[in-house]
Amino acid sequence: MTTQKTVLRALAGETLPTPPIWMMRQAGRYLPEYKATRAEAGDFLSLCYNSDLAAEVTLQPIRRYGFDAAIMFADILLLPQALGAKLWFVTGEGPRLSTITTADELKALKPADAIHDHLNPIYETLKILSRELPSETTLIGFAGAPWTVATYMIAGQGTPDQAPAHALKAENKAVFEGLLDLITEGTIDYLSKQIDAGAEVIKLFDSWAGSLKGDDFLNYAVKPAARIVAELKKRHPDTPIIAFPRGAGEEYVGLHDAIGADCIALDDGVTAEWAAANVQTGGCVQGNLKSSHMVTGGDALVSETRRIVDAFKGGPHIFNLGHGITPDADPENVQLMIDTVREVR
Repeated sequence: MTTQKTVLRALAGETLPTPPIWMMRQAGRYLPEYKATRAEAGDFLSLCYNSDLAAEVTLQPIRRYGFDAAIMFADILLLPQALGAKLWFVTGEGPRLSTITTADELKALKPADAIHDHLNPIYETLKILSRELPSETTLIGFAGAPWTVATYMIAGQGTPDQAPAHALKAENKAVFEGLLDLITEGTIDYLSKQIDAGAEVIKLFDSWAGSLKGDDFLNYAVKPAARIVAELKKRHPDTPIIAFPRGAGEEYVGLHDAIGADCIALDDGVTAEWAAANVQTGGCVQGNLKSSHMVTGGDALVSETRRIVDAFKGGPHIFNLGHGITPDADPENVQLMIDTVREVR
Protein backbone atom coordinates (compact mmCIF):
# COMPACT_ATOMS: atom_id res chain seq x y z
CA MET A 1 0.00 0.00 0.00
CA THR A 2 1.33 3.43 -0.96
CA THR A 3 0.22 4.84 2.37
CA GLN A 4 2.67 2.50 4.11
CA LYS A 5 5.71 3.93 2.34
CA THR A 6 7.70 5.68 5.04
CA VAL A 7 9.03 8.46 2.79
CA LEU A 8 5.49 9.39 1.74
CA ARG A 9 4.35 9.30 5.36
CA ALA A 10 7.12 11.69 6.40
CA LEU A 11 6.34 13.98 3.46
CA ALA A 12 2.70 14.02 4.57
CA GLY A 13 3.87 15.42 7.90
CA GLU A 14 4.04 12.28 10.03
CA THR A 15 6.71 12.02 12.73
CA LEU A 16 8.08 8.49 12.57
CA PRO A 17 10.03 6.64 15.28
CA THR A 18 12.77 5.91 12.73
CA PRO A 19 13.23 8.37 9.88
CA PRO A 20 13.18 6.98 6.36
CA ILE A 21 16.51 7.23 4.56
CA TRP A 22 17.87 7.67 1.08
CA MET A 23 20.99 9.36 -0.20
CA MET A 24 21.67 11.90 -2.92
CA ARG A 25 23.68 10.32 -5.76
CA GLN A 26 23.13 6.93 -4.14
CA ALA A 27 23.38 5.35 -7.60
CA GLY A 28 26.88 6.31 -8.59
CA ARG A 29 30.62 6.05 -8.83
CA TYR A 30 31.30 4.84 -5.29
CA LEU A 31 29.67 1.48 -6.13
CA PRO A 32 31.58 -1.18 -8.07
CA GLU A 33 28.38 -2.44 -9.68
CA TYR A 34 27.69 1.07 -11.01
CA LYS A 35 31.16 1.25 -12.56
CA ALA A 36 30.54 -2.05 -14.34
CA THR A 37 27.20 -0.87 -15.74
CA ARG A 38 28.68 2.49 -16.76
CA ALA A 39 31.40 0.63 -18.68
CA GLU A 40 28.70 -1.41 -20.41
CA ALA A 41 26.88 1.78 -21.44
CA GLY A 42 30.04 3.33 -22.85
CA ASP A 43 29.76 6.87 -21.50
CA PHE A 44 27.70 8.91 -19.05
CA LEU A 45 25.12 10.28 -21.47
CA SER A 46 24.63 6.88 -23.07
CA LEU A 47 23.89 5.53 -19.60
CA CYS A 48 21.35 8.30 -18.93
CA TYR A 49 19.50 7.61 -22.19
CA ASN A 50 19.58 3.80 -21.97
CA SER A 51 16.40 3.19 -20.00
CA ASP A 52 17.24 -0.39 -19.05
CA LEU A 53 20.72 0.48 -17.79
CA ALA A 54 19.58 3.67 -16.07
CA ALA A 55 16.93 1.64 -14.25
CA GLU A 56 19.58 -0.95 -13.36
CA VAL A 57 21.90 1.57 -11.68
CA THR A 58 18.91 3.09 -9.87
CA LEU A 59 18.06 -0.34 -8.48
CA GLN A 60 21.62 -1.26 -7.46
CA PRO A 61 21.72 0.70 -4.17
CA ILE A 62 18.20 -0.51 -3.33
CA ARG A 63 19.33 -4.12 -3.65
CA ARG A 64 22.52 -3.49 -1.71
CA TYR A 65 21.21 -1.28 1.10
CA GLY A 66 17.43 -1.30 1.13
CA PHE A 67 17.03 2.47 1.04
CA ASP A 68 13.48 3.72 1.57
CA ALA A 69 13.52 5.64 -1.72
CA ALA A 70 15.10 5.35 -5.15
CA ILE A 71 15.88 8.46 -7.17
CA MET A 72 15.91 7.85 -10.90
CA PHE A 73 19.31 7.96 -12.56
CA ALA A 74 19.57 10.96 -14.88
CA ASP A 75 21.22 14.41 -14.91
CA ILE A 76 19.91 17.95 -14.50
CA LEU A 77 21.51 18.96 -17.83
CA LEU A 78 19.35 16.67 -19.93
CA LEU A 79 16.67 19.38 -19.97
CA PRO A 80 18.94 22.03 -21.56
CA GLN A 81 19.94 19.42 -24.13
CA ALA A 82 16.26 18.77 -24.83
CA LEU A 83 15.79 22.53 -25.28
CA GLY A 84 18.46 22.51 -27.98
CA ALA A 85 21.72 23.22 -26.18
CA LYS A 86 24.68 21.06 -27.16
CA LEU A 87 25.83 18.88 -24.23
CA TRP A 88 28.90 16.70 -23.83
CA PHE A 89 31.05 15.45 -20.96
CA VAL A 90 34.83 15.82 -20.68
CA THR A 91 36.44 12.93 -18.81
CA GLY A 92 37.76 14.10 -15.46
CA GLU A 93 36.35 17.61 -15.90
CA GLY A 94 32.57 17.30 -16.15
CA PRO A 95 29.85 18.70 -18.41
CA ARG A 96 30.21 21.20 -21.23
CA LEU A 97 27.38 23.00 -23.01
CA SER A 98 27.00 25.48 -25.84
CA THR A 99 26.45 28.87 -24.19
CA ILE A 100 23.30 31.01 -24.15
CA THR A 101 24.26 34.66 -23.62
CA THR A 102 22.52 36.60 -26.42
CA ALA A 103 18.97 37.18 -27.60
CA ASP A 104 19.66 35.25 -30.82
CA GLU A 105 21.02 32.24 -28.91
CA LEU A 106 17.98 32.29 -26.63
CA LYS A 107 15.62 32.56 -29.60
CA ALA A 108 17.28 29.54 -31.22
CA LEU A 109 16.29 27.24 -28.36
CA LYS A 110 13.22 25.03 -28.67
CA PRO A 111 9.93 25.89 -26.95
CA ALA A 112 9.26 24.28 -23.60
CA ASP A 113 6.65 21.89 -24.96
CA ALA A 114 9.03 20.43 -27.57
CA ILE A 115 11.25 18.57 -25.11
CA HIS A 116 9.44 15.29 -24.71
CA ASP A 117 10.65 13.30 -27.71
CA HIS A 118 14.21 13.85 -26.52
CA LEU A 119 13.35 12.96 -22.93
CA ASN A 120 11.21 9.88 -23.62
CA PRO A 121 14.01 7.53 -22.43
CA ILE A 122 13.85 9.20 -19.01
CA TYR A 123 10.11 8.57 -18.78
CA GLU A 124 10.71 4.99 -19.83
CA THR A 125 13.27 4.58 -17.03
CA LEU A 126 10.59 5.66 -14.55
CA LYS A 127 8.08 3.21 -15.99
CA ILE A 128 10.58 0.36 -15.58
CA LEU A 129 11.34 1.39 -12.01
CA SER A 130 7.63 1.62 -11.16
CA ARG A 131 7.36 -2.05 -12.09
CA GLU A 132 10.60 -3.31 -10.56
CA LEU A 133 11.10 -1.43 -7.30
CA PRO A 134 10.09 -3.17 -4.05
CA SER A 135 6.57 -2.24 -2.99
CA GLU A 136 7.84 -0.37 0.08
CA THR A 137 10.30 1.82 -1.89
CA THR A 138 9.30 5.33 -2.99
CA LEU A 139 10.27 6.43 -6.50
CA ILE A 140 11.67 9.97 -6.79
CA GLY A 141 11.93 11.99 -9.98
CA PHE A 142 13.85 15.24 -10.20
CA ALA A 143 15.06 18.25 -12.15
CA GLY A 144 17.45 21.10 -11.63
CA ALA A 145 15.96 24.39 -10.49
CA PRO A 146 15.93 27.17 -13.12
CA TRP A 147 18.73 29.27 -11.60
CA THR A 148 21.12 26.34 -11.30
CA VAL A 149 20.36 25.06 -14.80
CA ALA A 150 20.75 28.60 -16.16
CA THR A 151 24.22 28.96 -14.61
CA TYR A 152 25.42 25.98 -16.65
CA MET A 153 23.71 27.15 -19.84
CA ILE A 154 25.19 30.65 -19.56
CA ALA A 155 28.74 29.60 -18.63
CA GLY A 156 28.84 26.41 -20.68
CA GLN A 157 30.14 24.52 -17.66
CA GLY A 158 30.12 24.48 -13.88
CA THR A 159 31.87 27.44 -12.24
CA PRO A 160 33.00 28.03 -8.65
CA ASP A 161 31.03 31.26 -8.20
CA GLN A 162 28.47 31.29 -11.06
CA ALA A 163 30.07 34.59 -12.17
CA PRO A 164 28.97 34.36 -15.85
CA ALA A 165 25.31 34.02 -14.81
CA HIS A 166 25.60 36.90 -12.35
CA ALA A 167 27.23 39.00 -15.08
CA LEU A 168 24.47 38.27 -17.60
CA LYS A 169 21.86 39.06 -14.95
CA ALA A 170 23.49 42.48 -14.49
CA GLU A 171 24.29 43.24 -18.14
CA ASN A 172 21.32 41.81 -20.05
CA LYS A 173 18.44 41.09 -17.72
CA ALA A 174 16.02 40.50 -20.60
CA VAL A 175 18.04 37.55 -21.92
CA PHE A 176 18.74 36.26 -18.42
CA GLU A 177 15.09 36.36 -17.34
CA GLY A 178 13.93 35.01 -20.70
CA LEU A 179 16.20 32.00 -20.28
CA LEU A 180 15.00 31.51 -16.70
CA ASP A 181 11.38 31.60 -17.88
CA LEU A 182 12.02 29.05 -20.62
CA ILE A 183 13.77 26.70 -18.20
CA THR A 184 10.92 27.13 -15.70
CA GLU A 185 8.27 26.23 -18.28
CA GLY A 186 10.31 23.28 -19.53
CA THR A 187 10.85 22.06 -15.99
CA ILE A 188 7.12 22.12 -15.24
CA ASP A 189 6.36 19.99 -18.30
CA TYR A 190 9.32 17.67 -17.69
CA LEU A 191 8.39 17.00 -14.08
CA SER A 192 4.71 16.59 -14.90
CA LYS A 193 5.62 13.90 -17.44
CA GLN A 194 7.84 12.23 -14.83
CA ILE A 195 4.85 11.98 -12.51
CA ASP A 196 2.73 10.58 -15.34
CA ALA A 197 5.47 7.95 -15.86
CA GLY A 198 5.44 6.83 -12.23
CA ALA A 199 7.42 9.25 -10.05
CA GLU A 200 5.76 9.40 -6.63
CA VAL A 201 7.83 12.33 -5.33
CA ILE A 202 9.61 15.16 -7.12
CA LYS A 203 12.82 16.83 -5.98
CA LEU A 204 13.97 20.20 -7.27
CA PHE A 205 17.75 20.66 -6.99
CA ASP A 206 18.94 24.27 -6.75
CA SER A 207 22.59 23.45 -6.18
CA TRP A 208 23.81 27.04 -6.62
CA ALA A 209 21.01 28.89 -4.81
CA GLY A 210 23.46 30.00 -2.15
CA SER A 211 25.21 32.38 -4.56
CA LEU A 212 22.03 34.46 -4.84
CA LYS A 213 21.69 37.16 -2.20
CA GLY A 214 18.87 39.41 -1.03
CA ASP A 215 16.20 40.14 -3.64
CA ASP A 216 18.01 37.93 -6.16
CA PHE A 217 17.47 34.90 -3.92
CA LEU A 218 13.75 35.70 -3.77
CA ASN A 219 13.38 36.51 -7.46
CA TYR A 220 15.56 33.80 -9.00
CA ALA A 221 15.53 30.92 -6.50
CA VAL A 222 12.28 31.16 -4.54
CA LYS A 223 9.84 32.52 -7.13
CA PRO A 224 10.71 30.13 -9.99
CA ALA A 225 10.55 27.18 -7.58
CA ALA A 226 7.20 28.40 -6.25
CA ARG A 227 5.91 28.71 -9.82
CA ILE A 228 6.97 25.15 -10.62
CA VAL A 229 5.47 23.77 -7.41
CA ALA A 230 2.18 25.65 -7.85
CA GLU A 231 1.69 24.35 -11.39
CA LEU A 232 2.65 20.79 -10.47
CA LYS A 233 0.24 20.89 -7.55
CA LYS A 234 -2.53 21.92 -9.93
CA ARG A 235 -1.80 19.02 -12.25
CA HIS A 236 -0.82 16.45 -9.61
CA PRO A 237 -2.22 17.58 -6.24
CA ASP A 238 -1.25 14.35 -4.46
CA THR A 239 2.45 14.36 -5.46
CA PRO A 240 4.76 15.69 -2.74
CA ILE A 241 7.67 17.93 -3.69
CA ILE A 242 11.07 18.35 -2.02
CA ALA A 243 12.93 21.63 -2.63
CA PHE A 244 16.70 21.82 -2.13
CA PRO A 245 18.05 25.40 -2.32
CA ARG A 246 21.58 24.44 -1.30
CA GLY A 247 23.52 27.07 0.59
CA ALA A 248 20.44 29.07 1.61
CA GLY A 249 21.64 29.46 5.21
CA GLU A 250 19.26 31.62 7.21
CA GLU A 251 17.06 31.93 4.11
CA TYR A 252 15.88 28.36 4.79
CA VAL A 253 13.50 29.88 7.35
CA GLY A 254 9.96 30.08 5.95
CA LEU A 255 10.74 28.31 2.67
CA HIS A 256 8.04 25.65 3.10
CA ASP A 257 5.43 28.36 2.72
CA ALA A 258 7.34 30.58 0.30
CA ILE A 259 7.95 27.75 -2.20
CA GLY A 260 4.92 25.61 -1.37
CA ALA A 261 7.11 22.52 -0.99
CA ASP A 262 6.16 19.58 1.23
CA CYS A 263 9.77 19.23 2.37
CA ILE A 264 12.88 21.39 2.48
CA ALA A 265 16.16 19.56 2.01
CA LEU A 266 19.05 20.98 4.01
CA ASP A 267 22.73 21.16 3.20
CA ASP A 268 25.35 20.69 5.94
CA GLY A 269 26.00 24.42 6.27
CA VAL A 270 23.34 24.63 8.99
CA THR A 271 23.18 22.53 12.13
CA ALA A 272 20.39 20.06 12.67
CA GLU A 273 19.57 21.72 15.98
CA TRP A 274 19.15 25.14 14.35
CA ALA A 275 17.12 23.66 11.49
CA ALA A 276 14.84 21.78 13.89
CA ALA A 277 14.07 25.03 15.71
CA ASN A 278 13.75 27.24 12.64
CA VAL A 279 12.87 25.17 9.57
CA GLN A 280 11.26 21.91 10.69
CA THR A 281 8.52 23.98 12.33
CA GLY A 282 7.22 24.56 8.79
CA GLY A 283 7.06 20.90 7.79
CA CYS A 284 9.17 17.93 6.81
CA VAL A 285 12.92 18.43 6.47
CA GLN A 286 15.51 16.25 4.78
CA GLY A 287 19.19 15.96 5.64
CA ASN A 288 21.84 16.70 6.53
CA LEU A 289 24.93 14.57 7.29
CA LYS A 290 28.19 15.80 5.75
CA SER A 291 29.04 13.60 2.79
CA SER A 292 32.68 13.49 3.95
CA HIS A 293 31.59 11.05 6.67
CA MET A 294 30.95 8.52 3.90
CA VAL A 295 34.70 8.66 3.23
CA THR A 296 36.08 8.77 6.77
CA GLY A 297 33.51 6.60 8.61
CA GLY A 298 34.29 5.47 12.15
CA ASP A 299 32.96 6.79 15.43
CA ALA A 300 32.51 10.30 14.05
CA LEU A 301 30.05 8.99 11.45
CA VAL A 302 28.07 7.13 14.10
CA SER A 303 27.94 9.98 16.59
CA GLU A 304 27.04 12.61 13.99
CA THR A 305 24.32 10.41 12.49
CA ARG A 306 22.82 9.87 15.94
CA ARG A 307 23.00 13.59 16.70
CA ILE A 308 21.07 14.49 13.55
CA VAL A 309 18.41 11.84 14.12
CA ASP A 310 18.01 13.04 17.70
CA ALA A 311 17.79 16.71 16.71
CA PHE A 312 14.98 16.07 14.22
CA LYS A 313 13.06 13.44 16.20
CA GLY A 314 10.32 15.90 17.19
CA GLY A 315 8.94 16.30 13.67
CA PRO A 316 8.81 14.83 10.19
CA HIS A 317 12.31 14.02 8.92
CA ILE A 318 13.89 12.13 6.04
CA PHE A 319 17.51 11.24 6.74
CA ASN A 320 19.91 12.13 3.95
CA LEU A 321 23.27 13.72 3.30
CA GLY A 322 23.76 17.47 3.03
CA HIS A 323 25.07 16.97 -0.51
CA GLY A 324 25.65 14.08 -2.89
CA ILE A 325 27.87 11.15 -1.94
CA THR A 326 31.34 11.44 -3.50
CA PRO A 327 33.14 8.87 -5.68
CA ASP A 328 35.77 8.22 -2.98
CA ALA A 329 33.17 7.09 -0.42
CA ASP A 330 33.48 3.66 1.15
CA PRO A 331 30.35 1.54 0.54
CA GLU A 332 30.79 0.04 4.02
CA ASN A 333 30.37 3.49 5.57
CA VAL A 334 27.00 3.81 3.82
CA GLN A 335 25.89 0.61 5.49
CA LEU A 336 27.16 1.88 8.85
CA MET A 337 25.15 5.08 8.43
CA ILE A 338 21.98 3.16 7.59
CA ASP A 339 22.45 0.76 10.48
CA THR A 340 22.98 3.69 12.85
CA VAL A 341 19.85 5.52 11.69
CA ARG A 342 17.73 2.42 12.05
CA GLU A 343 19.10 1.53 15.48
CA VAL A 344 18.28 4.94 16.94
CA ARG A 345 14.98 4.99 18.77
